[in-house]
Amino acid sequence: MKSILTLCIAAILLTSCESKEKLDRETALSILKKENPYPKPITEEIYIADPVDANRLLDAGLEDQGLITVQRTQSLNNVGEPLISFTEKAEPYLLPVNDEKIQQVKIADEVIEEVIGVRMEDDGNRAVVEYKTTFSNITPFSELSKIDLEKENIRRVDLVLYDYGWRTDKSADQKRTTR
Repeated sequence: MKSILTLCIAAILLTSCESKEKLDRETALSILKKENPYPKPITEEIYIADPVDANRLLDAGLEDQGLITVQRTQSLNNVGEPLISFTEKAEPYLLPVNDEKIQQVKIADEVIEEVIGVRMEDDGNRAVVEYKTTFSNITPFSELSKIDLEKENIRRVDLVLYDYGWRTDKSADQKRTTR
């Protein structure tokens, strides 16, 4: 009877011991896709009454492509009125906005390609994950962006092991941006 009781206690102790959830590349990738807004749209704001933006759009050749029309002259009574109008051809790239003087356009989508590394911290409850992103669905408005859309980006995120699993560490992101 004592041996059965000893075996039961040993079994309970073994099953109640906390086993650390291993973080591999596949798990990290699924966490990143679940907790981050990927694919992430890359956008550009266009001030439709701004002559500088009108020139920028003309220089990018967007009027020649039939995506916009630019009013080249304006009377003093019309100052502040829109100089730039978007054609029907541009509609798939236009994003909803609240301000009538600003139009956001889609440049591309940033997508996660793969997790390239997982570095566990000393305590085993924290990890730094490096992953590669690229750009897809590149639009004609990409000419306005200063981002090199052909380049792969290496990004980092901190993950923390909670009692319910691995999650991104939002406080680490805030620390990184305040430095």
